[in-house]
This record gives sequence, C-alpha cells and structure tokens, in this order.
Amino acid sequence: MKEITKKDLLLLVLGLAVYAVVQSLISIEVIGPFWTLNIVLICINIILASSLNLINGFTGQFSIGHAGFMAVGAYAGAILTVKLQLPFLLAIIVGALVAGVLGFLIGLPTLRLSGDYLAIATLGLGEIIRITILNIPYVGGASGFMGIDRFTDFTWAFFLMLFTLFFIKNFINSTHGRACISIRENEIAAEAMGVNTTKYKVLAFTLGASFAGMAGVLFAHYFYIIHPTSFTFMKSFDYLTMVVLGGLGSLTGSITGAVLLTFISAALADYPEWRMVIYSLMLIALMLYRPQGLFGSKELSFKMFHLKGRERRDIA
Repeated sequence: MKEITKKDLLLLVLGLAVYAVVQSLISIEVIGPFWTLNIVLICINIILASSLNLINGFTGQFSIGHAGFMAVGAYAGAILTVKLQLPFLLAIIVGALVAGVLGFLIGLPTLRLSGDYLAIATLGLGEIIRITILNIPYVGGASGFMGIDRFTDFTWAFFLMLFTLFFIKNFINSTHGRACISIRENEIAAEAMGVNTTKYKVLAFTLGASFAGMAGVLFAHYFYIIHPTSFTFMKSFDYLTMVVLGGLGSLTGSITGAVLLTFISAALADYPEWRMVIYSLMLIALMLYRPQGLFGSKELSFKMFHLKGRERRDIA
C-alpha cells in the first residue's frame, strides 16, 4: 500500500473518531445548542478557508471575493429546496456546480490580472453578485430569503468538511496541484517549463468557488434565512484573515485559523464591539512576530514531531 494511502486512511480514522466523540457529546447534551451552532460554523468556515487557500496560498493568486461565491451557492441551494422542493443532497451538488461555473466564467478574464489588480477585480465581482441578489424579488431582495428548512446538521457539515480537505490535499499532491504551486513560486519560470498557467489558475479558482458554493448551501440550510448583508466584503475579509493567520499554503493552517477565529467570535458574542479590536491586535502581532502565519506553508505531521525529537537528541 502506498504511503499516501496509509496516511489518508489514518487521517480518516482520526476524523471518524473526532466525529464520534463530538456527536456523542451533542447527543447527550453535554455540548449545548450555542456551542453546537459554533461547531457547525467551524466546519463551514474550514471549507471556506481551505478553498480560499487553494486559490491564494497554493496558486499564489489574491482573491478577496470568496463571499460572493458562497452567496451564489446559498441562494441556488435555497431555491432548489424551498421553491422547487428538491432534495438537500441535490441542492448541495447544484450549489457547488453553479458557483463553480460562475467561478470559471469570471476566472477566465480576471485571472489575466495579478496582484492588487486581481484583488480589486474579485472584490468588485463579489459586490456585483451581492447587489444583483439584492435586486431580485424572487429570492426576497433586500428582505432576505426566508423559510429555508434546517437540513444542515453536524453530520452534514463534518463529512463535507472532511471531503473538502481530502479532495484539496490530494489535488495539491497531484501533478495538477504541483503545477499550481509552481505558478505560486514563479509564474514566468513555470510558463517557461511548459506549465499552462492560465489553465491551472482558472482550475484552482473554479475549484475554490465550487467549495465556497457548497459551504453556502450548508450555511443557508442551518440559519433558516439568508440575506445579502450576510455576504459582504467583511465576510470575505474574515475568511482571508483565517487563511493568513494559519499560513498561506497550509491546510493545517486553514483549519487552525478557522477554529481560532470562530472560537474567538463565539467567546466574544456578548462583546461584539471588542471583536474587531482583538482581530486587529492579533493580526498586528502576527505580522510583527510571525508574518508567514502560524504554520507558514508547512503541514502538521508525525514526521515534524519525529524530526524535532531527533534534533533535540542530536543537540544533547
């Protein structure tokens, strides 16, 4: 059995163990409704942070319009379950596909830009999506889309998060993922080596948008109502902060960033005015002492602990 398959199986077993423990604690009400909500939100935020990291961290683009794709998935999924009475699983698939197709159509022209220009373009596109939804009475317009059934629970959120992480991890370790990383390291050199940079930038952007759309469907079907103001620039900024905090180019970092920031938001629920102050102080401290993020571009692994232990023994 290949080493990568063994690692995947080990991580899958660990994931199932975590699911069994948390689900048991929720079932016997040791974890109350407030923290259950935040655990589901952590799973959704991990999907969004890791999919944004695929674009920003692994491919080296700078997109800040992720909330726009989340909105597309949320509204597409809600239309299917509320207006057309279709199954939730189909809503998840269609929400991801619609957001992915939109990401592909938007990515083709905008990914010819780079750096600040791409950031401004994706920011504008996120706002165009939000303003467009705001002016469609069929989905509630400014009043929001109400009457959405709660189909999302911890099981849905956890296993879709697990699927997202496994997909992105294996994509990064594939030939296509290595091509994306080569673009991040040096786009001109990658192109000189025969890498089709436009193709891989659009591919990463489309995959990232698809997972954001899937997270949007989960979000809509957990909170009963979705509103255009739920998908503003500040929402995209939150996901970008999770990625930067954890480390651009690290899935472990995306998980850590999403867990930390969601936990801080939950802990400060009674003091909302302090939330942005603490966010800002955390980012300032991070830029001063750890500008590459908590994990940089590294992943947490057993090998990391093994190497550190061996280094300590060598020094002794």
